[in-house]
Amino acid sequence: MTELSQAPMIQLGPFTQASGTVQLPGSKSISNRALLLAALASGETRLQNLLDADDTQVMRQALRTLGLQVTDQVFELACKVQGCSGHFPVKQADLMMGNAGTAIRPLTAALAVQGGSYRLSGVPRMHERPIRDLVDGLRQLGAEIEYLGTEGYPPIQINPAAISIPAAVQVRGDVSSQFLTALLMALPLVAKQAIRLEVVGELISRPYIEITLKMMALFGAVVQCPDDHTFLIPAAKGTAYQSPGTVLVEGDASSASYFLAAGAITKGPMRVLGVGRDSIQGDVAFVAALAQMGAIVHQGADWLEVAGVQTSSGRLQGITLDCTAIPDAAMTLAVVALFAEGETRLNNIASWRVKETDRIAAMAKELQKLGATVEEGDDYLCIRPPTTRANWRSPVAGIDTYDDHRMAMCFSLASFGPKAIQINDPACVAKTFPDYFAVLIKHLT
Repeated sequence: MTELSQAPMIQLGPFTQASGTVQLPGSKSISNRALLLAALASGETRLQNLLDADDTQVMRQALRTLGLQVTDQVFELACKVQGCSGHFPVKQADLMMGNAGTAIRPLTAALAVQGGSYRLSGVPRMHERPIRDLVDGLRQLGAEIEYLGTEGYPPIQINPAAISIPAAVQVRGDVSSQFLTALLMALPLVAKQAIRLEVVGELISRPYIEITLKMMALFGAVVQCPDDHTFLIPAAKGTAYQSPGTVLVEGDASSASYFLAAGAITKGPMRVLGVGRDSIQGDVAFVAALAQMGAIVHQGADWLEVAGVQTSSGRLQGITLDCTAIPDAAMTLAVVALFAEGETRLNNIASWRVKETDRIAAMAKELQKLGATVEEGDDYLCIRPPTTRANWRSPVAGIDTYDDHRMAMCFSLASFGPKAIQINDPACVAKTFPDYFAVLIKHLT
C-alpha cells in the first residue's frame, strides 16, 4: 500500500482535469471465485492478474489454513493453486474472514459439505451482515450449522453432517446474490445426481450470478438455466471441477467506474484497460449510465473510454436509473450526480444496506456535507446537486468512509468540485485497490 493511503486522511483538489490511461487491477468478484474453484478443482491452476488486496488475501489465507498449496507469484501478478479435487485436506479449522463477503459466503457453502468442523468469523461489521438465507439453503442438504452470536449472522460453526439432496434446493435471492453464488459453486461437489436449485422471490444482482456461471463452466461444471429462477446442476462425473490450466482475471469493472466518472466530469479523455465490451462483469453497464447522462463513451473488447460530454449545455444531466444490475458501480453515480444538471434518482439499491456499511445512509450523510440535497428511502437515493458552485461545502471534519473502500473511492471524485476535500481513513481502499489514490493522482491536474 502506498504512503498516501496509509495516512489517517488525505487532502484532494480542487482538480480540474482527469486524462490518460489506467491499467485496472484484477476483479475482486472474479478473483475470489477463481481462487475457490481452483482450490476445489483437480490439477494446478495459474491465476493471472489476480487481485492482490485484503479480500483476496483473506481467501488465500483461508485456503492455506485448509491445507492447500497457494503460491503467490508477486512479480508476475499471478498465483498458483494446487487443487484438492473437492476435498479440503484439513477437517478442523478456525477461519478469520475479515469483512470479505465474496470469501466467507462461498467458502461457508463449500465447507458445509466437507464433513468437517469449521468456525468462520470476521470483523465486527461482518457479524452484522446477514448469512441466514445461505444457512437455510445449506440446511436443506442436511448441513449442520449453528450461529455463535446473533441468529442469522456470523460467526458460525459448521459441524460434520451427512449430506443428502432433496428434490429441490431453495434459496432467497432478494438480499444478496452471494447466497445463490455460494450454493451454485458448492452443489457440484455433492451432485451424485442432477440437482435443482430454485430462487424464491426476486433475484437481485443477476450479472454477478452470470459471473459465477461462466467461471464454473470454465472449470468444467456447466449449469443449465431453463428460466430466470431455476438452475440445474448436472451430476458430477468424477471430480466436480477440473483445472483449465491458466485463468486470466479481468480488470475490475467496479474500480473502472471511478476513472470513467472522472473522465465524464472533466471531459477526459480517460481510458481504462483490462475490461471492455467482452467483459463478463455486469458493472461494465456503468458506461451506459454515463452515456445516458450525456457522456461520450467508446469501447473495445478489453477497454473503455469516456471522452467528453455531448449535451447542449456541455454538462452531464441527472437521470433516473434502475440500479439492480450495477449495485456497486451505482455508488459512483451518486457522487457524479453532484456535477449533473437536475436530479438523479438511483432505484433498487436496497442491497447497499447490508454491504461493508449501510451505504444508503452513509452516502446520503456525506453527500449532504458537500451541499447536496438528498432524499433517502429503503431502496433508493434521490440527489439534487448544490445549486451553484458557491453552494458547495468543504466539511472541516472531512468525508467519513465508514471502513468502506467504495465510500473512499467514490468521494475522491468530489475533488473536481470548487473546493478541496478531505477523505478520512483512506487506508480502507486496501480491501480492493490498495494503490487507488496514487493511481488517481497520477492522472489529475
